[in-house]
Amino acid sequence: MHPMLTNAVKAARQAGDIINFASRDLGQLKIQTKSFNDFVSEVDQAAEKAIIDTLKAAYPDHGFLGEEGGDVNKDAENIWIIDPLDGTTNFLHSFPQYCVSIALQQNGVLTQAVIYDPVRNDLFTATKGRGAFLNDKRIRVGSRIKLQEALVSTGFPFREFSYLDTYMNMLKDMIKSTTGIRRPGSAALDLAYVAAGFSDGFFELNLSAWDIAAGGLLVQEAGGIVGDFEGNESWMQTGNIVAANPKVFAQMLQVLAPHLTPTIKTPK
Repeated sequence: MHPMLTNAVKAARQAGDIINFASRDLGQLKIQTKSFNDFVSEVDQAAEKAIIDTLKAAYPDHGFLGEEGGDVNKDAENIWIIDPLDGTTNFLHSFPQYCVSIALQQNGVLTQAVIYDPVRNDLFTATKGRGAFLNDKRIRVGSRIKLQEALVSTGFPFREFSYLDTYMNMLKDMIKSTTGIRRPGSAALDLAYVAAGFSDGFFELNLSAWDIAAGGLLVQEAGGIVGDFEGNESWMQTGNIVAANPKVFAQMLQVLAPHLTPTIKTPK
């Protein structure tokens, strides 16, 4: 395992310990509302601090981009992109689908990825050019070649509703074109599941970099394709993402294409 990935795994497991301990008594948590339907708990903040402290001790000159603020050094060549608890709403309802997501971006290129599911103790890892793994076993995207046989995951708009009608039209057509749609509630885990072949594709609008950075690299290293809704590489900038194996990816783009608007195509 790459040394930087080893330290990221250490940080993710420490955050997972904090999350698991807090899950025993959710009634004691202090919860704040960042915006409509967007919550942050003291667990999110404690987990992010543990991740940053661990990585900063190893790499004091690195920058950090975290969902809960964290330390940001935009001029750093190496930036850790962190979601300490992706699926906070699930966590707060004891719905067991959430994770820790950590990615390293070096000179604008994603090179390391960790997604840790503390509920199942599942550890997804990837290093650019070295493949993707689940609990140290190599993983590959699914082998289905027809979208109509594919299981696809997505995420519903939950805080920004200006895209809602467009998204619902996309969803209708995707429902008609696949064998099933799932909405588990954690984009990072959704992408990890595409990498592992548990599902065949994923699409969502208007996500943040920390939602998709680690999962996107996992899919790529597992042999899949990640792009925006036009198939281009701006998914980290726009937050609009499609991920799947090459055959399913192309068919998903065809389903989504009639619904694209200038607003959706424009980066955030």
